[in-house]
Amino acid sequence: MENIVLTDRFTTPTDELIFPIIGDKKILWQKIISYLHDNHTDIAEVWRFYDDGKCWLFRTLKKKKTIFWVGILDGTFRVSFYLSDKAVPLIAQSDLPEKVKNEYANTKGNKFRSITIKMTDAEDVENVIKLIEIKLKLK
Repeated sequence: MENIVLTDRFTTPTDELIFPIIGDKKILWQKIISYLHDNHTDIAEVWRFYDDGKCWLFRTLKKKKTIFWVGILDGTFRVSFYLSDKAVPLIAQSDLPEKVKNEYANTKGNKFRSITIKMTDAEDVENVIKLIEIKLKLK
């Protein structure tokens, strides 16, 4: 079971707060954020407390379109993408690992399917970057 963190609605997350929580995964966080800042300056970053999950989530947006969500875990973080069926050919043609492609293919939703990557190493950063680019290609 993943430990839920960032549950105090009155404490807005900052790097100083989250880095000790995610530990050595800080470098993975920094690589993702650097990629966004270097390649997609029009993407906004927002922390918000969500009552349904009783925790803070980090959300990236291009205009009103959510690119991905981040949930902070004890010792790491997870990056979640919600993609419509329009992403099927892009996911299939990508060089994402089969495990990621299968997660997308096997997720059933009314409008969206999800892919969540629990960050463990540099390969996960590369997969997040690939998914960012796929998400941005979708209209």
